[in-house]
Amino acid sequence: MPAGPLTSVGIGDDAAVVGAPSGNVVAAVDMLIEGRHFLRDWSSAYDIGVKAAARSLSDIAAMGAVNTALLVALAAPGTLPASWAAELADGLAAEATRAGAGIAGGDTARADYVTLAVTALGDLAGRLPVLRSGARPGDVVAVAGLLGHSAAGLALLMSGVLTPPAATGGAPASVPPTVSPVIPPASVPPADAAAAPPAQAPAPAPDDALAGLVAAHLRPAPIYEAGPEAALLGATAMIDISDGLIADLGHIATASGVQVNISTPGLPIAPALLKAAKALPSTSGTTALEWVLTGGEDHALVAAFPPSVTLPPRWHPIGEVREGTGVTVDNATHAGPGGWQHFR
Repeated sequence: MPAGPLTSVGIGDDAAVVGAPSGNVVAAVDMLIEGRHFLRDWSSAYDIGVKAAARSLSDIAAMGAVNTALLVALAAPGTLPASWAAELADGLAAEATRAGAGIAGGDTARADYVTLAVTALGDLAGRLPVLRSGARPGDVVAVAGLLGHSAAGLALLMSGVLTPPAATGGAPASVPPTVSPVIPPASVPPADAAAAPPAQAPAPAPDDALAGLVAAHLRPAPIYEAGPEAALLGATAMIDISDGLIADLGHIATASGVQVNISTPGLPIAPALLKAAKALPSTSGTTALEWVLTGGEDHALVAAFPPSVTLPPRWHPIGEVREGTGVTVDNATHAGPGGWQHFR
């Protein structure tokens, strides 16, 4: 596997040696557990490798840092085919390469279920880290990346509307590289970040829009370069959206001692989300807006910027920072959970 440009000692020794040009190492770790975060019946080994890498790599980007290396620990049943592990490694390496990093080392062990722990390392390139605690009243809140797509894809799979590509031997459709145009929201069903078996019902042939939502769930595609870009623009706070927009902005609000108000007219609600709404059972009861507000695992970046900053096109203004506490939506408290809750 590629070691990355800053790795001088990689796989083969007791430890890796990874350069840190700025003198500081940014580190993040994330876990994926079979049955909790993915199902092998739904996801190919390559999908799981991409997702495992993306979850940690996006945390590095959210600090305003450049990704340099991954360390991967894998526990798996002894019956797991070697070809599956090789495909997993391909997915990890591909996503690390897309982020400008490499695989510097790792460990393996036997376990009843597949479990991955991925540590990402990064470099600040001489900049200060962008923390959650720097947002100030008057700052503009903006997002770079997809919102609600992974949650919509999960709902399509859970309802049985679409068959997982891994179950049919196919490959996921490519994930859109940028956020789709903003259009008014419409009703769509709820989504949960935990994996669950699809309903036992025949699935219609997917179209590209719906298949793209499933792809966004199986293989998230964070915009890693947006993190260092935000740092250079003077972002005062930033976080990656892994649990949900409201939930993760809540971390910024708490750490910064401010209130964040989300303005729904500015939210990027893609046409594919509305198409998914029509394909799903009418008894499901949430909205496309709810997916965008509370759906996680797209790993978009959301940041606060001084109002004087001219934002590049990939950054979409969605709200503002105010005096106060918590997160509001159109000046009102959101009813219900703000996103994925890890221990429920």
